[in-house]
Amino acid sequence: MPNRFATSIAIAMIVALGARASAQRAEHLTWKIEGEQRRAILYPPSVDSPGGRSPLVFSFHGHGDTIQNFENTDMHGAWPEAIVVYFQGLPASDGLPGWQAEKGVNHDRDLKLVDAAVASVSREFSVDKTRIYATGFSNGANFTYLLWAERPDVFAAFAPVAARLQPSIRPTQPRPIFHIAGQRDTRIPIAEQNAAIEIAKLVNGTAAPVMTWIHPGGHVYPGPASDRIAKFFRDHPGKKP
Repeated sequence: MPNRFATSIAIAMIVALGARASAQRAEHLTWKIEGEQRRAILYPPSVDSPGGRSPLVFSFHGHGDTIQNFENTDMHGAWPEAIVVYFQGLPASDGLPGWQAEKGVNHDRDLKLVDAAVASVSREFSVDKTRIYATGFSNGANFTYLLWAERPDVFAAFAPVAARLQPSIRPTQPRPIFHIAGQRDTRIPIAEQNAAIEIAKLVNGTAAPVMTWIHPGGHVYPGPASDRIAKFFRDHPGKKP
C-alpha cells in the first residue's frame, strides 16, 4: 500500500516504495526551544562510514504530515552509513503541522530547531560536519530552500522535493542542489518549481551543480526519490575545513 501524505490542499502519495529491511533502531529526540517541545526520530547508522565519522541528513515532512508517516520515505534505508533525523513540525496558522518558509516567521522557531539539533546530534554522535545535508517534501522542501539561504555554512548540499522559493528568499552561497518535481503538480505548479531551479542555477553558476529529476507525476514523493537523493548526497561531500 502506498503511504499518503496530507497537505493543506491536496493529498500527496509516496509511490511504489519497496520494502527494505533495516537494522537501524529509531531513537526519539526532544528539545525545549523557547517554551515549545520539539520532536524528532533519529536513525543511527547501521553501516560504518569510511573514516569513522558519519554523514548527517535532516529530513522535513510536508504540511499536515507527521514524522511517523514521513519516516516511511526510508532515507535511513537508502543511506545506511548516515545518521538520519526526521523532524516533526509545529501547527501553522491553519492548525496543521508544518515549517516556516521565510525568515522571521513564527520567530524563526524552525531555524532555531535546526541549530539545536545540529549541536546536540554532533555531541552524541561522531558526525562528519563537512557532510551535513537537508531534504524535505513540499512545505518541508520550501524550508530546505530557506536553510540554503540562512544556514549555508552548515549544510553541504540540499535536495528539495516539490518545492518553491519564496520571493523573499535569496541564497547567495553556491551549494549542490537536487530538485525533484512533478510535471502535473497542481499544489506547487511546475512553473514555480522551474523558477526555483533557475534561481539555483544563477546562484551556483559554475561553482556547484544544480541537478533535477522532473517526473511525470503530480504533488508526490516518488518511490525512487530517497535512493536518488542519497546518491546525490554521497556524490557531493562538502569542502574540507
